[in-house]
Amino acid sequence: MEILKWQKLSSRYLVKEQWATLRVDTCDLQNGIVKDDYFVLEYPNWVNAVALTADNEVIMVRQYRHAGDIISLEIPGGVIDGDEKPEDAVRRELLEETGYSFQTLELIATLYPNPATANNVTYTYLLTGGVKTQEQHLDEHEILNVEKYSIPEVKQLLIDNKIDQSLHASALFYGLLKLEAIR
Repeated sequence: MEILKWQKLSSRYLVKEQWATLRVDTCDLQNGIVKDDYFVLEYPNWVNAVALTADNEVIMVRQYRHAGDIISLEIPGGVIDGDEKPEDAVRRELLEETGYSFQTLELIATLYPNPATANNVTYTYLLTGGVKTQEQHLDEHEILNVEKYSIPEVKQLLIDNKIDQSLHASALFYGLLKLEAIR
């Protein structure tokens, strides 16, 4: 059976806020069924960074995540602002969250966090040659610590299931594969 894209017949918004929008669509499923109430979460697109210092250490951040009620070890990243290019957003987020600037940047993955219910994309970058060039400039709601790990330590964090955020765990796997640190 051929898989076809659904045809959106109509949409209406239930919630429109800065960080999340809830939309309900009516869709023709292309198989004779019309679904009247398919809920879609609209989020801004995100970037995240597998970022290595000039000393080949992976920069990570530890912070509290309220929705999950966890203190999470993560890679730096955040929301792409307006018409900002993803590569500019990842450099900005790294400067703001860590104070580091990087020599090289490469897009290593484009992922949909949850395409069943959300419409956003996460762009994952590998950056190398990082040096500290400024102090952190955090948003008012951000409280985070910068931590550095060797590549073997990052591999062990993944083996031990210590990276709670699924997109960050997958980004680290992509980064380690790109660095040929795992096969």
